[in-house]
Amino acid sequence: MSAAEEVINSERVSAVPRVPVLNRFLDYISSVRLGVVVLCILVVLSMIGMLIMQQDVEGFDAYHVSLTPAEKLVFGHLGLFDIYHSWYYLAMLLFLSLNIVLASIDRFPSAWSYIVKPKLDATRGWLLNRRRHFEMKADAGDAASVANAIEGVFKKQGFSTKITEKGNAFFIFGQTGRWNRVGAYIVHVALLTLFLGYFVALQTGFNAVLRLAPGQKTNHIEMQTFDLDKKLNFDVTIPFTIECTDIQQKLINPEGDIDISNTMDWRTEVKIADPGYGTNTYEISLNKPLNYRGYRFFQSQAIAMGSARNITLALTPENGGNAINVQVPRGGQTKLADGTIVAFDDFQPDFALGQDGQASSRSSDYNNPAAVLSVTPPNGQKTRVIAFSPAFADKAPVAGAPKAGYKWRLVDFEKSPLAHVLSIKYDPYNASFVAWYIGGFGLVAALGFVFFVSHRRVWARIEQTEGGTQDIVIAGEANRNHASFDDRFDRIVSTLRGPEDQSNGRSIET
Repeated sequence: MSAAEEVINSERVSAVPRVPVLNRFLDYISSVRLGVVVLCILVVLSMIGMLIMQQDVEGFDAYHVSLTPAEKLVFGHLGLFDIYHSWYYLAMLLFLSLNIVLASIDRFPSAWSYIVKPKLDATRGWLLNRRRHFEMKADAGDAASVANAIEGVFKKQGFSTKITEKGNAFFIFGQTGRWNRVGAYIVHVALLTLFLGYFVALQTGFNAVLRLAPGQKTNHIEMQTFDLDKKLNFDVTIPFTIECTDIQQKLINPEGDIDISNTMDWRTEVKIADPGYGTNTYEISLNKPLNYRGYRFFQSQAIAMGSARNITLALTPENGGNAINVQVPRGGQTKLADGTIVAFDDFQPDFALGQDGQASSRSSDYNNPAAVLSVTPPNGQKTRVIAFSPAFADKAPVAGAPKAGYKWRLVDFEKSPLAHVLSIKYDPYNASFVAWYIGGFGLVAALGFVFFVSHRRVWARIEQTEGGTQDIVIAGEANRNHASFDDRFDRIVSTLRGPEDQSNGRSIET
């Protein structure tokens, strides 16, 4: 090789621009291919989280016991029992978020240009290179009148149009669905909202439980943490006082038990006294959780010890007379016509009397229900009265003996559990709401917008030839849903050809 050739080759090599390492690295981590790979990894990890029971799920302790020692060791060391909180899962979320942000920054300007700077004119050759194009001649009229006629055809097909003149040619541009060009970035925003909301909720929130029975008042909840098959609870003070005023279990069969299979709904009524917000009453049911100052209260379970929400008593005066029926709510009281005050203190579903003389229950079932009352006669001493069902009172006359001036019978009651257990999720910034409702539903809507709406563009170029005829080129394209666009383009062509002469033009497709 001669010296001259060596110089020329060295100049060619040096003419190739060197891309900085940082730019190459940014191009790599913002590539769509890498983003898809990371997304697939996240999908696989999420599937593992569904296949392997997570440690904060009810029943995990039994699941953990059923595993072999090798499974416990491997799953535990890999963090598969709490995979959604593992460092590698969060790292994948962070990296995918970075990939989405960089890809959006890199590609958004070109997509935005379709909206702010649409292509209003084009050369004849460029139009003939579009996926759909059509050529025709017009013998009558000038270029401006032909342009107005073609614009009317475009508008009938739903396109917004604009006519421009450049050189000796007229151009008609029409488009619809232009915002679809930024649909992918709406998807990106929804995904980032979902990821950010999940991350913030994870870092700032916690789970807790609260056991409530009517009349109970507290400003403490039990925060839950998990260590494999061990559930650890810590007492946490909340900035308001919550009082349970009523609990109810709506049963499918009122004569049946109060187990889950016979339950339509759980309902807990609470009164919250908050120094900064006053005192208000709220209801919490299965399909109606309570969201209060970042604390979300859900129905979790019921303490299945049988109790009664209210009782109906039949009172027969000791001195004779007609029996009267009174209803007393749980923890409440009522006043009789003679001034006697009857308070409902306790309920035993399967009554038994302990050695200490205190009422108790042999089981949680309604085998021998009894209501424990506090009765205060007018100007008398408060007396404890136990009201039994008529069947038991008749078998044991002592149990149905007059007391405080009346014979007491428990004739009816509304079944209710002893207490409800509420599950609490603390989310001070409502990040979970933002993530799942705004991010999640926004993502579904954005994907629908991206796939079912398309950006459709059509052009017409009209140029008058030396012979006085108008040389017309019609072209169009869509970024997706090509079959639907083809039907619309064919209608444009059919209208422009007219019914009389279908040979004036020729449709050329590449």
